[in-house]
Amino acid sequence: MAKLKWDQAGERLYETGTSKGVLFVQDISGGYETGVAWNGLVSVKKSPDGAEETPLYADNMKYLSLFSAENLKGSIDAFTYPDEFEECDGSAAVHPGVYVGQQTRKPFGLVYSTIVGNDTQGNSYGEKMHFIYNAKVSPSERAYETVNEDPTALTFSWEYSTTPVDLSAIGLEPSAGITVSRSEVSAEAWKALQDMVYGTESEESKLPSIEEVIALTEPTTP
Repeated sequence: MAKLKWDQAGERLYETGTSKGVLFVQDISGGYETGVAWNGLVSVKKSPDGAEETPLYADNMKYLSLFSAENLKGSIDAFTYPDEFEECDGSAAVHPGVYVGQQTRKPFGLVYSTIVGNDTQGNSYGEKMHFIYNAKVSPSERAYETVNEDPTALTFSWEYSTTPVDLSAIGLEPSAGITVSRSEVSAEAWKALQDMVYGTESEESKLPSIEEVIALTEPTTP
């Protein structure tokens, strides 16, 4: 039996950065439109809630625990956003350059990447792709300030919540998110996933379903 060891070379991992945001607006059929690049993405935070315990007692003792469903929610911060996000933020374009607010907010999907680093390769070690489905944002505050001696750019911020996708066909509980780590899937699967999400010279950007992501990254039998 091997003795446990800590902080070995190459095993000191960390995660940082947010980049390569891609927005997929949901259409009326529940599918997703062609992806568009989200420039100026600052951060995407996941703040799940739910999964709260309800203890049940019998025979003068704790009999069992039931847990509520977990919900994926969080916030998005950015310096700017794609024009296509306007309708997700409750604005309708009546004609080019003119938007009316307080309209129905469209659901959307979002994909973004984070850096996985370690002590020997730094930020070159790995990468993760994060997928969020069926998201909707709430109205948010925007504080416009005069230009002064401490210049800063307005940061847009939205709180989002999600509706889980039914995954019973593959034996999983409903979920609105999936994450893929480059260092743990094959190079072929990672490239195929990137080509699908980011598009290629001949194919448009597409948001794969959770089932498609799982199938695409499934290890091949030698």
